[in-house]
Order: sequence, then C-alpha cells, then structure tokens
Amino acid sequence: MAQPVLGILTLYLNDAGLLEERPVYKKMTLAGQQLGLDIFVFTPDDVNYKTNRIHAHVYDPNLKAWHREWRAFPNLIYDRCRIQRSPRFERLQQFRKQYGHLTFLNRMLRNKWTVYRTLRLESRFREHLPETRLYEGQSDLSELIRKYPLVYLKPINGTGGRGILRIEKQKDGTYLIQGREHNRRIIRPQRVPLSSLHGRLASWDLKGNRYLVQQGIQLKLSNGRVHDYRMLVQKDGSGEWTVTGCAGRIGPSGSITSNLHGGGEAIPMVDLMRQWLRDEATEETAKAAAERFSLEVAAHLEASYGRLCELALDLAIDKKGHIWLIEVNPKPAREVFKQIGDKDTYQKAVARPLEFALWMYEQKQQRKASAAALKRNKGKKTGSR
Repeated sequence: MAQPVLGILTLYLNDAGLLEERPVYKKMTLAGQQLGLDIFVFTPDDVNYKTNRIHAHVYDPNLKAWHREWRAFPNLIYDRCRIQRSPRFERLQQFRKQYGHLTFLNRMLRNKWTVYRTLRLESRFREHLPETRLYEGQSDLSELIRKYPLVYLKPINGTGGRGILRIEKQKDGTYLIQGREHNRRIIRPQRVPLSSLHGRLASWDLKGNRYLVQQGIQLKLSNGRVHDYRMLVQKDGSGEWTVTGCAGRIGPSGSITSNLHGGGEAIPMVDLMRQWLRDEATEETAKAAAERFSLEVAAHLEASYGRLCELALDLAIDKKGHIWLIEVNPKPAREVFKQIGDKDTYQKAVARPLEFALWMYEQKQQRKASAAALKRNKGKKTGSR
C-alpha cells in the first residue's frame, strides 16, 4: 500500500525563493518517515494549474539535502502560510479558491478583530479579553486612554510584534509612546501631552492600515522588561485538542513586546511565574486555568471557522493570577521550546500535526471503505430481486 502523502503549503519570503522554516520542514520530513508519512513542501508558485502537478521541495534523508521534483497533489495539505503584503499572498488566495475542495489539516483563521468579536460573544471568555476596538477615528483611542492607564495599538493582521505601539499615562499627565516599526525596529520613546498625541501618531495612518486599540495589561518585571506566555495547543493522533506545552517569553530591554523574532528570550513557564506571582498555590491555579482556557478557545474557534490543527495563544497573567488573552496565532513556530531546552516538547510540537494528519487519512479511508461496502450491499439487494 502506498504511503499517505502530506504537502506542507507555505509562501516564499521573497522573490529569490527563500523558505523561512526549512529547518523545521526537514525535521517534519524525518518525523514523517518514522510514522510512515511521505512529506514534501510547496508554495502556490510551484503549482502547474494546467497539469495539476507540483514542483515540490523534497528533503532526502539519505543524501541529507533538498531537491526539486514534480509531484502529484498530496492526500492532505498542512497550511503554514502567514499573512504578508505581497503578490505571493494574492496567489495563495487564488490557490485556496481553486483547490478548496482538497483535504486541509487547517483552514484560515480570521484577523484579530474578527477573532476577538467571535470570542466576545461567549460569556465564558469575556473576562479574559482585554477591551478592544477597531480604530475608526481618534475617538476610539481617546475613549480607551481615558478609561485605562495603558493601551496598545496593533495592526489587525500584524505578526511578530511589527507595528505595535504602547501608550502609557505618566504621573505628570503626559503619555509615553513606545513601540516597533513595521520592520520590528524599536522606535525611540517619546513623551507627549494629550493635546499632541493624535498628531504624533498621524504618520502611522492607523485607519488606513487597519489598527486595533486594546486595553493594556501591566506586564513589566522588576527589571522593566515585559513578559507573557506562549501556549501551544494541537490536535493529537486521536483528533483531540491537547496542550503540547507552554513557555514564558521576556522581551529585550526597551521593547514593548516579548516576541522571539524581535529579540525576546524564552524561559520555562514555571520559572517565569515564580518570578512574577511569588505564590505557589496561585501559580498552580493559574497554570491549570491557562491550559483549560486555551483548549476551550481552540475548540470554539474551530467550531466557528472550520477545521484547525494547532493554535498558539499569547497569554498574560496578572498579579492576581487572572488569565488574559493577548492574541491567537494560527501558524505557530515551535522554537520557544527549543530555546528553553525542552527537547521532548519541541519534538511533540513537530510530530503532532503529522500524527493528526495520519488520523485524518485513516478516517477518510474508513469512510471510503464504508461507502464502498454500502454500495456493494445495495447492489446485492437490487440483484436479488
């Protein structure tokens, strides 16, 4: 019997054909080999729409090298495409439209604003959601900075801490603006009076770039660096949501975000919670609550938007141990576990989408077998009349 085939769908980062996560795809190929799963990597630009063939990237474990070869469409597709402003992303949308009938491990998740509104409809999630508004004019920012001493402005589709601004009211009544450019570069902190705040932000084109205004949660450690937690939940080999792991993240000095790509560092969750909460009972309760909450969010978003296979939730835990959801990432990296030296969790994070893919394939084969058996039985009944 032929091996089931999984195609990892991604995007080139630039016109030179650079693939961002190729080392991870290599590890997945090796893990897939152990599981009996054939894996290749492709982008929409590698598809011949006339012949329905794919000029795939294939890692050869024996040669320890990548090569290209023409392949038929896979049995399943694992979508790793992150949003980017480029013609490449437009071609991805064309691919999804033409081949949406294929079996995907995961579908698209909506933007941050839509996800927030979806979760906000559920009373059980509301207390964990910082108040958030779509920026449609100056009044949206003005109302929240009057209500909260700290607010964030973030792009509706941003990733990796790009383009985020932090605005905090100071004791003298001025507002401290900090943040990162869209290329992740840290901007110079600025203090401005309320009367000058909107003028200072004009160059960011908050409305044109589609921004959110969000209640800020105080997350600075004693050394002034911000922190949060990255919780990874994935489908397992039984098709069930499970917690793969959680790690703490600490931003670099002067940064308003903790993202690893922006210079942040990873730390075991328990170590960071010990620094922050300093109470073992509160730490244990918060950890259990964070895991339970993350699984509930994943199940609800899947019910709302269609099949998902993994999500990373960026969580904040305040001094009382209360869980806050900062944002949801549908295409999570796994490097946070490697950075803290947790090899077992890292391997699980790599393997679980593959185990889920095999489960999906087996379910599909069983449905085909059942349908064929039903057809044969109907044929026998018809022939006996």
